[in-house]
Amino acid sequence: MTRLPALAALAMGTAALTTAALLTGGTAEAASPPFTASVFRATHNSYSGSVDGAKNSIAYQLDHGVRFIEYDIHDNGYATNHDYGVGHDSPGNAVDHSGGNPASNNLRDWLSVVNTWSAAHPSAAPIVVMLDLKDNLTDNANFAAGNLTAVNQELESVFGSRLLRAQDYPAGSPTVDALRGRVLPLLSGDGGSRSEYKRDVGYHPAVALNGRGQIVEVHDSGGGALWYWTGTYGADGRVTWLRHGKYDSGQTPAVALNDNGDLVEVHQSQTATTLWYHAGKLGSDGEITWQDSHQYDNGVQPTIAFTDATHVREIHQSQSSSQNWTWNGALAGTTVTWTGNAKTSDARYAKDTATNGTRRVKVWTGADGPTPSNTLRVDTASVTGDRIRYRQVAFDEFQKGDSAELQQGALFYGAPATESAFITSARQSGKLVRGWDFDSASDATTPLANYPATNHPYDAWYQTVVAGAVE
Repeated sequence: MTRLPALAALAMGTAALTTAALLTGGTAEAASPPFTASVFRATHNSYSGSVDGAKNSIAYQLDHGVRFIEYDIHDNGYATNHDYGVGHDSPGNAVDHSGGNPASNNLRDWLSVVNTWSAAHPSAAPIVVMLDLKDNLTDNANFAAGNLTAVNQELESVFGSRLLRAQDYPAGSPTVDALRGRVLPLLSGDGGSRSEYKRDVGYHPAVALNGRGQIVEVHDSGGGALWYWTGTYGADGRVTWLRHGKYDSGQTPAVALNDNGDLVEVHQSQTATTLWYHAGKLGSDGEITWQDSHQYDNGVQPTIAFTDATHVREIHQSQSSSQNWTWNGALAGTTVTWTGNAKTSDARYAKDTATNGTRRVKVWTGADGPTPSNTLRVDTASVTGDRIRYRQVAFDEFQKGDSAELQQGALFYGAPATESAFITSARQSGKLVRGWDFDSASDATTPLANYPATNHPYDAWYQTVVAGAVE
């Protein structure tokens, strides 16, 4: 481990280079260091202020050069508060509400503090706001229950145009000056939630596409749960996924969707060969209002398609032979009236593929590099193999000991400040590295972690270590 002298020399060298560029007429852009090569003041458990450590309020931290803010969040009480709770072991635990910090534990209030400060300081170096997920968000059944779509929505609604989404991060090596005034969201904490943010998994995916470019995908978990995704087909031929949720139990689902947003879903029971259907309505926000399920027959491998705006045809296989059977259905309000049950020589619909005009969508499962073999994927007329997943609004931190799929494509790395080998290697690879509990000068490495996250940001030793930090 390299100690303070070498680090201080590096900082002075960077400062000298910047000064020289300015004195010789260099532009500010030319003098600005690459974002990934820069060091920024950072705090650990920023919300704890002076309850744990000596950090003071969030606004005070930002006023004094801190550019990395950490909020630990919980989903306990989300259904009641419609928000996540800030705190260490639970909402409110080790939270400092003094000094102008929010009186509540609601995440939106704490994000708003950063947004207000950022709006008032548009030339400040980019601020990273890290959400340390203390709970598993994958068991939240939908947006209303606080799944990761709700995290995205809250970040975007609070920060607006100041938010730099992971999916919009500039190619190449952007400079600090190019990112001034922006807020970068980062997910840390629960590994299962971070993995699901990057990809989803499932079995037997099926898809429907209407003339308005709206998309509904359904699949089973392989363990008895039925899940959906909704999205839109873009002008660039890519699908933007909007909402995700659990809607029932069963297996081998299929779905049909008309131009009015009415849908009919069919599936087989998980434990028997009974067939069931749901009617539903797709809203403009991408959320589905599901009606109760009803049994309509016995069989396996159900498929379905609209034949006009209010009528569907269903084809499934007998539970005891290879014979296919068909039903005609009339959708009225929230129910389907089934008639005309008969044997058919027609093949079942290709439920994994949907076309409408020049638009085409195919859903399938397959590994994408280190991801599992049942990773949900999508092809369109323009792209092949995109992941079906949450919009990549936030960056996803890779931590020491994480899986290869979390490392794939990660820009932000993190480890305890004592993990000098991990920090040094990641920095040398051009990553943005956080070292948390950075509470001693002896934790300094060369290169120093981009974000040496401390509980004591105003101590003389810390100020010396981060001499030359970007503000």
